[in-house]
Amino acid sequence: MAKISRIITIQSLPKMSEASSSSSARSTGPSEKDGVRIIAKKESKAAADCLAQAFRNDEVAQYFVKTRDTEHWSEDERWALHVRIMRSLVLAHCIKGLALTVGPNHDGVALWMPPGKSLDDRMTMFRSGMWTLNLKLSKEGKRRFQKEFLPLLHDTKREVLRHLDNDSWYLVYIGTKPEARGKGYARMLIEYVTKQADAQGHTCYLESSNDINPAIYRKFGFDTVKKIQLTDGPSPVGLDIMVRQPISRNPSHELTHLEHHGQTAGNGIDSAANMHSNI
Repeated sequence: MAKISRIITIQSLPKMSEASSSSSARSTGPSEKDGVRIIAKKESKAAADCLAQAFRNDEVAQYFVKTRDTEHWSEDERWALHVRIMRSLVLAHCIKGLALTVGPNHDGVALWMPPGKSLDDRMTMFRSGMWTLNLKLSKEGKRRFQKEFLPLLHDTKREVLRHLDNDSWYLVYIGTKPEARGKGYARMLIEYVTKQADAQGHTCYLESSNDINPAIYRKFGFDTVKKIQLTDGPSPVGLDIMVRQPISRNPSHELTHLEHHGQTAGNGIDSAANMHSNI
């Protein structure tokens, strides 16, 4: 089975405004007190609620919730499961990864997995409540998650990054509340890590399922190297696999084989407009 750290690895990146001038930033952008900070475990629920809102209509985030055998569920039941997934993921990253927030009310949140880290140990699974997800997902939801989603993302990341698979930064989730978009929060959450990655010579990796977001990620140095699809649902759901190499490259961290991947999987089909398209 794929590593548990691959759990729902998609980015909810809403549309991002260009960097504003210092004067406009004082009036509409985040102030110093609203800067990026690490999320404490005691505030993980509030941070998770931000991601739940950002991913409310996301096709990949809902891929395990809205299935044929949950059609009889109420919207409240589906929402409760969606929120539970987000809360488990945020808490797990507080424990073992890097959970970041920005804004006065957890207006933007990003979950990163640092080089050499994963959520595979039993203690993290237990403390975060991630182990309970198998009890909450429907039969079809579990099949999609365990038999399709996890293996596909795990194998793709290993194929793309090869020897760098365990030596790269992994952007698992990023999203902002609808009312907090356009303030540069996404940029702050991304650059908080990419600056470290550049200094350390580390590659960054993400999967994006929104057809708008790749162009935004390219502004931060990411390039699409492959396309994949989830096909067990009523219609295919596509994801762009994107990699960012450090600006000041360490020769030992270069990913020279990327040019050979191109956009192989999915026959060049655009990714479904889902998860993170409104910052």
